[in-house]
Amino acid sequence: MCGIVAYSGTKSATPILLNGLRKLEYRGYDSAGIAIHSDNTIHIYKEEGKVANLIDSIGDYENDAVHQQCHVGIAHTRWATHGPPTKENAHPHGAGFVEPGGSRIALVHNGIIENYRALKARLEAEGKVFLSDTDSEVLSHLIEFYYTDDLAKAISTALKEVQGTFGIACIAKDQPDMLVVARRGSPIVIGLGEDQTIVASDASAIISHTRQAVYLDDNDVAIIRGGKIDIKTLDAKPVQRDTADIDWSEGAAEKGGYEHYMLKEIFEQPTAIRNSIRGRIDLDRGTSVLAGLGLDSREIVDLQRLLIVGCGTSMNAGLVGEYAIEDFAGMLSEVEQAAEFRYRNPIVGSKDIVLAISQSGETADTLAAVREAQEKGALVAGLVNVVGSTIARETGRGIYLHAGPEISVASTKAFTCQVSVLLLIALKFARSRRLSREQGIKIAEEINSLPELVERVLEQNDAIAKIAEDFVKFDNMFYIGRGYLFPVALEGALKIKEISYIHAEAYHAAELKHGPIALLEESMPVVALLNAGPGMEKTLGNVEECRARKSPVLGVISEGDEDARAACDWVIEVPQSSQFIATVTSTVALQLFSYHVARLRGCPIDQPRNLAKSVTVE
Repeated sequence: MCGIVAYSGTKSATPILLNGLRKLEYRGYDSAGIAIHSDNTIHIYKEEGKVANLIDSIGDYENDAVHQQCHVGIAHTRWATHGPPTKENAHPHGAGFVEPGGSRIALVHNGIIENYRALKARLEAEGKVFLSDTDSEVLSHLIEFYYTDDLAKAISTALKEVQGTFGIACIAKDQPDMLVVARRGSPIVIGLGEDQTIVASDASAIISHTRQAVYLDDNDVAIIRGGKIDIKTLDAKPVQRDTADIDWSEGAAEKGGYEHYMLKEIFEQPTAIRNSIRGRIDLDRGTSVLAGLGLDSREIVDLQRLLIVGCGTSMNAGLVGEYAIEDFAGMLSEVEQAAEFRYRNPIVGSKDIVLAISQSGETADTLAAVREAQEKGALVAGLVNVVGSTIARETGRGIYLHAGPEISVASTKAFTCQVSVLLLIALKFARSRRLSREQGIKIAEEINSLPELVERVLEQNDAIAKIAEDFVKFDNMFYIGRGYLFPVALEGALKIKEISYIHAEAYHAAELKHGPIALLEESMPVVALLNAGPGMEKTLGNVEECRARKSPVLGVISEGDEDARAACDWVIEVPQSSQFIATVTSTVALQLFSYHVARLRGCPIDQPRNLAKSVTVE
């Protein structure tokens, strides 16, 4: 959600901080700011709105002596939680005002301080004056309250009193060479360089400087001076954290000539899926090779249930996995909304495997579900895209997507890669339990063909853009599907509402008659998933019911299906395939459809209002 950048080194900090904030703009935010240490003073600049507003307010920093002399600084993009998006609520927050010289300390914070009201009341009783509505400012005053001459000690003392989540970066007026960062539940990555260190909440902000990084664990505090890093726990015990390689280049996070990141990422899907399945399919044995799960066939046979946890798009992908696991392997599988998992006291045992799905690997609700499942003795694995992310580290087993960075807030290639890998997991479990080699080979070949099938869908981009022209005028839509295609309907409706602001609802096609049919009329178009497979005839019947009530219908159909074509007002054809493969091809078609509707409506596609890429608070 919010973004952090911090720097300590020999170069001017301001351009590095501002460039880092630009790299984090995709995450979604409503204000931005920086604090730099220069001339024995902490200078704070912040503005409501985009980073461009902040840069305008700073002025000619390239020639200003204040900015030329600063070598330590912190920066932030805020996504409003406590208090509206105003300049006063923007980060950094200063505390301990002194004259001359501004604040004693400055802080940027990601996360939520759950007990901030009690802390604030206590600090106000001590005479502290608050200038914002935020919980983050409370933390800045708490740290300053304990600060004498050791910033790291003051931070550790203050954080022991905090309930909630945090990723912070802090500087002090009296310690001009020091940057202190800490985390609990909100990611912090430290980029390693020669005589310099750049810190961020997301690797995209540091990749132009280094490919070597250290990821902090919960309750780590890192003291940084230039290229020197000292990591301790909140109890001041020294710890060592492994260095990781960032496995994508700076160019992978650029638009590459596309109008939007979302369109680029839609067109990257053939390559992304190839990377996700490469080396993981054994066509000769009709199985998949998933060493990261750390399970042999005997251990898989002993498992009783696969429980999939995720939120949003990841949960929709998990539903496809649930169907495939039960269909292929004959193994009980369930999908749980991660945000509810730990609060409803789920029944989980040692014979269960819990698979946590998260593109970022930092989703707060999913991480909480991981910890609850571990507490209850289940085997836990992660399916994430970001190497070194918290879920990947805390599960210790699982599968990386290798989809490359996903910059647009609306997920595209992460979903299709998640589904592709879930199909591989279903195949692996099935071959270990009941599926024959011949059946396995057939499924493996179909999964292996996914990149080529997606390429064929992408060839229809112009035709889909033409269809989208007729949908710009609508404000509401229904999506319907059944079986494997019901999760596709959910994902399609999510995409159109995320980026075009059209209200859309997805229903299992059989549910149409149980209430939603009352809303059908000329102004309520229906998108129907009509790929050939079990239940398609029944969905065709639902389409006829829609058209009888004058609702126009867009059908996603299998190539050459003339009956489906005749039933719809518009059609998008996808290659003929099994229904489990059609989950990917149909989703790509609906991604293009959503993209072009949003483009024609003039929406900010990569940064939809009120949304953030990584939801790191519950």
